[in-house]
Amino acid sequence: MSAAINRRVIPVEAVEGHWIAPDGHAIRRIDWPHPSPRGAILFMSGRGDFYEKYLEALAHWHQQGWAVTAFDWRGQGGSGRLGKDPYTGHVCDYAVWIDDLAALWRDWAAQAPGPQIAIGHSMGGHLALRAAAAKAINPAALVLCVPMLGLRDGNMPDLLMQGLASLMCRLGDPARPAWKWSEKPGQPPDARGELLTHDPERYADELWWREMRPELVMGPGSWRWVERAYASMRWLGRSDVLAGVRQPVLLLATDEDALVSYKASARAAARLPHCELVNFGERARHEILREADPVRLEALARIDAFLARATA
Repeated sequence: MSAAINRRVIPVEAVEGHWIAPDGHAIRRIDWPHPSPRGAILFMSGRGDFYEKYLEALAHWHQQGWAVTAFDWRGQGGSGRLGKDPYTGHVCDYAVWIDDLAALWRDWAAQAPGPQIAIGHSMGGHLALRAAAAKAINPAALVLCVPMLGLRDGNMPDLLMQGLASLMCRLGDPARPAWKWSEKPGQPPDARGELLTHDPERYADELWWREMRPELVMGPGSWRWVERAYASMRWLGRSDVLAGVRQPVLLLATDEDALVSYKASARAAARLPHCELVNFGERARHEILREADPVRLEALARIDAFLARATA
């Protein structure tokens, strides 16, 4: 079991800074070196996230001997915005993020000790898997926590959903919000925490960081984000694409997830050549790494055991 940390304090050994992408865009990152590393982990958070939310998980991996790096995707968290307001999560194409990840991975891997591991949550899991499938990154192993391989809402095929989102992009500004977030800009809806975790204190940590660092606040995705999400999920759902991922993969999910599709994760796990699927069921909501301790600690233990096997 990992030692407890203060989830509202940046560890003194960790260094916050920026990585500059090839086009000059500043990507916020945090690096937590280890004096005797067994390897290195690059952690990728989800849509609208920021790395402060995952300090507890990063601390666990650091205590297990890993050098740890995390970052905020271009256009969210502390890495600026790509839309026309400070709250809408907009991107013109997921290829922008894959290009960033490929370049960041090259720079990071040149300095980080091996073996080098990619861990992604939700949209971060989607992008980590897509980058591995496209050979943009070459991790020794992949850990995907509730990866965004399908969206939970609706019963229509992804092709039709993408077409509807494309129509909405043509009918108005593609950078406008695709769904309503709250009556008060910058304030999440009251029921949001119930979609993410059973642990109200860990959810309160997120709200605290949003208050302390207002630049981290983000709300709905744009219509272009939605349309490009379906396009990317459709590509990543192809059996020939997933068959090319040769790394060992651990996929943690819950069939009670209200945000992403468990069925899509199960299909992907069956198509990946070397994948272990764990379903936490009704015990977990979307943010498994920020769940109540019985689930969170089990998830971390499963990750630890998987990494020990994958890097033996």
